[in-house]
Parts: sequence; C-alpha cells; structure tokens
Amino acid sequence: MRYFCLVFLLLCRAALAVEPAAPVALPAAALSSQLQDVKTQVMQLNRDLFLLEEDLLFPASTQLGIFVSMDAGVLMPLDAVELRMDGDKIGGHLYTERQIQAIQKGALQRVYEGNLKAGEHTLTVIFTGSFPQGQGSQDQPYRRAVEYKFTKATDPVWLEIKIIDDTKSQQPTLEVKAWPSTH
Repeated sequence: MRYFCLVFLLLCRAALAVEPAAPVALPAAALSSQLQDVKTQVMQLNRDLFLLEEDLLFPASTQLGIFVSMDAGVLMPLDAVELRMDGDKIGGHLYTERQIQAIQKGALQRVYEGNLKAGEHTLTVIFTGSFPQGQGSQDQPYRRAVEYKFTKATDPVWLEIKIIDDTKSQQPTLEVKAWPSTH
C-alpha cells in the first residue's frame, strides 16, 4: 500500500509539473477516444500496482498456500478444519453445507495463504465433523488429523490436503500432496 501511495504521489506531481496548454476545442469523437485511452492506462496501472502489492505481501521466497479437496466425502462428515504450523495455529475454516457440496463435486478450497520462512516445518491438519442423527459411531463427533513434514526452500510451497474415502476400511484417509512449484 505504501508503494501505491508513492506511485500515486509521483504521478500527481508529474501531472502538476506540466504547464497547461491553451484550451483547444476537440471533436467529441477525439475526446471520447482520449478518455478511453486514459481509462485503459488507469486499468493497466491498477493491475501493475495490484501485482506489485501481491509481490510485496507474499514474496515467492516465503509463500505458502494450503488447499482442501475430497473425492466423495461420504465417510468424512466435514464440519471444520484447523491448521497448525510447527505447533502454532495458523488458520482454520468452518464449512457450510454449500461449501461441502462444492468440495465433494471436485472444488478446491483455499484454507490458508501466507508467508513461511525457509527451513524444516511440520504442518498438522485437524478435521472435525459430526454424523447426522442415527448415523456413525454413537452419534459422536468425528475427528481426524494428519501431520506432514516438509522443507521450505526459496520456492513457493502449495499443499493440498485430500480427504479420501477408503471403502475397504470404511474410514476416511487424509493425504497431503505437494504441488510442484511454477518458478
């Protein structure tokens, strides 16, 4: 945001430094064309400033993204997810019925995006849920956790936590998959 203000001030200063020209009557079509050009330039500048702000807030060397997906979700009655990095809580999410349906249909849900320093780390993901009345083990809340150890280098890290129904054991399994970096 600081850089946005600096760029804005520099543009204002440059605009004020230009001496005003004598007024010239322009046809409406030329004025409309110039206005469209200015709008295009402002949109491009806004896009560039957004990308700059993203790079400043989440530099690639410290970037971490965590996503949740599920293959069917019948065996895991998902209510919430909690994320812990090296023992400290970094995020979580409470799910609505609509969000669960979207994830069951194949959507990926971003549950965390932030910065993480280079080095060895342990991600702990805790899923909780509750079976509908009359289903499951004595109608008790369901809780599953998975721990994932990884090394953060200078590239961004993108992790997907997959909830997979294991019909053989009639239990859900949790799997963490690291996506390859695009840099």
